This record gives sequence, structure tokens and C-alpha cells, in this order.
Amino acid sequence: MPTGPTERSPLRLATAVMFVTDLDRSVAFYQALLGWDVALEDDSVALLVSPDGFQMYLHGRGPRTQHPLGQIGIQYLIWTAHDEHELRRCRSVLQATASHDVTTTLDGFTVVEGRDPDDVPILVTYPGPEDAPRHQIMRRAYAW
Repeated sequence: MPTGPTERSPLRLATAVMFVTDLDRSVAFYQALLGWDVALEDDSVALLVSPDGFQMYLHGRGPRTQHPLGQIGIQYLIWTAHDEHELRRCRSVLQATASHDVTTTLDGFTVVEGRDPDDVPILVTYPGPEDAPRHQIMRRAYAW
């Protein structure tokens, strides 16, 4: 039975796994963007952890690994900033890495768009869906 927007979901997303071409470069990028700590790391995998416990594994696969957009499976994640200051900080990180594409406002929220070091789309929004419920499909999120 689906839950409404004010009810608590019986499940929550806890971990994401991302394959990357260069582990060190991606760890540096995501640490700067997200502000998360590296909890564990070895030669090919790093585990970044958010203050509220969300985890993201980065797995270094080498320079020839590809991530074709439009294929089956998760394409990328959309992040939500805590406040406008944090959204501006994320935009600055994306601009500093020359990966900032555009900032737009849609349906009462702002979206900062860019790319990670492997050219995977990065979208950061503010406010999040809990504060600004979405009333239309964000077509830009899948129009890459």
C-alpha cells in the first residue's frame, strides 16, 4: 500500500554504489561537493559517509570504463541542499571543476546542474521535495 507524502516510508535509501574511472579524483570531487568523510578506503574502493548515515561507495574501474546515459539502470542521483548557502557552495564546487552547466528555477525550486569527473550528470536542488513538492515532471533530469 503506497504511503502519502506525510507518512513515513517503511524503507529508505541507505547506500549508492558508483563505478568511476579514477578513484582518487572522484573521492576528491565528491568530498568537496558533498562534504562527506571517507570512512574506509582500499586500492579500488572508497566508502564516503554523510553525517546522517547515507553511504556512497566509489569503485575505481579504470580509464576505459564507460557509463552510457540512456541505458538500463540508475543513471545518476539528484542531491538536495540543506539551504541556499549550501546550494551556492555546491555551485561553486562545480564551477571550480569546470563542470557547472546551468542553474535554473522550476516549480518553486532551484536546480544546479553539472558533471562529475566521469561526465556523469550532477543535479543539486533547493529546497528539497519535502519542502517544495514537485507538481510536474522535471524533464531536464532525463534529457541529457
